[in-house]
Amino acid sequence: MTTVSYDRVVSEIKELSMADQLRLLEEMAGLIRRRTTDDHSRSILELRGKGKQLWQRIGVQKYIDEERASWNG
Repeated sequence: MTTVSYDRVVSEIKELSMADQLRLLEEMAGLIRRRTTDDHSRSILELRGKGKQLWQRIGVQKYIDEERASWNG
């Protein structure tokens, strides 16, 4: 969309009543939500193994002990 058309659309939106502006906003949010949801569906399983190399260098018990100690200030 060119800047001229964008500016024209914004100008026309400003002429709508508040109720119609809100209705348009809700409709646009729904359109965008559907686009992003359909195109980018993700699974938590994609995170499997991420950061694995970081945890290999850390002793588990030492880490837990340090975390628990930090809770008490």
